[in-house]
Amino acid sequence: MLQTLLRRLVRLVPTLILVSVATFSLTYLVPGDPAITLAGDAPTPERIAEIRADLGLHRPVITQYFDWVGGVVTGDFGHSIYGGADTVTDLIVQKLPVDISLAIGGLLVALLAGVPLGILAAVRRGSIVDRVVTAFTSVSVALPSYWIALLLVLLFAVNLRWLPASGYTPPTEDPVAWARGLVLPSIAIGLAMTAEIARQLRTALVDVLDQQYVRTARAKGLRGWVVIGKHAMKNAAITPLTILGLQIASILGGAVIIEQIFGLPGLGQLAIEAVLQRDIPVIQGVVMTAVLVVVVCNLLVDLSYIWLNPRARR
Repeated sequence: MLQTLLRRLVRLVPTLILVSVATFSLTYLVPGDPAITLAGDAPTPERIAEIRADLGLHRPVITQYFDWVGGVVTGDFGHSIYGGADTVTDLIVQKLPVDISLAIGGLLVALLAGVPLGILAAVRRGSIVDRVVTAFTSVSVALPSYWIALLLVLLFAVNLRWLPASGYTPPTEDPVAWARGLVLPSIAIGLAMTAEIARQLRTALVDVLDQQYVRTARAKGLRGWVVIGKHAMKNAAITPLTILGLQIASILGGAVIIEQIFGLPGLGQLAIEAVLQRDIPVIQGVVMTAVLVVVVCNLLVDLSYIWLNPRARR
């Protein structure tokens, strides 16, 4: 396992290098100059040159890149152009708990709903239950998350007034308010994942239940839940687990819209503000943070796959 982990980490190095080059290059291809924005109305060329020197934009691009990468390696993304004394790392650390909470909530919704639905559809395949689950997953995948979010707000926040429509309370201040504020956005962002997990688990479990070793376990008199939970699920979980790892990127992408709808002060809101202000260091920091999160999650999925499938260890 340790050798496999080391090999995976070595393979990630070229990916991270390419992503860093792309992130650094694309932000500089965006039209506009932050120095002109900071200079105010009717700036003089001398004032613009002075601001560019203060920001380090007068240096060669390759020099700026290596300085930036050196800071990224040590966890320093530089300073926000408009954030005063706050570093980009500080801004990301302030916003990241919101995205972590939203991601955990979405994953919980997907697992708590998707796994039982997938098992139920596989065990009752061909029945009306299987058809209902299949129809539900098909509709859930097709519906956009922002539309689901608006419906949830309209139903549970505006009409029934069971849950808050917007806002975020840190768990250290009020855990109950924190949990209540995350229910609707977690459902909105987790419903599509629920459908994917249910569909993939149903397909994989149907194939596994037809295997000889499962029939042998049933012939020995083992209970149905023991056969499914102990024998079938371990092999059937490989494909849904891979899909779950790929959904992490979808969570980060969908969180941008969900945060705007529910007024959550996360990385998505920070990224939008940075793009509108052309705050290059913040844009780079948010993108690299998202990439690192996806890379780490995919690495954990690979290790889980190896644990579930001993043949992959070779």
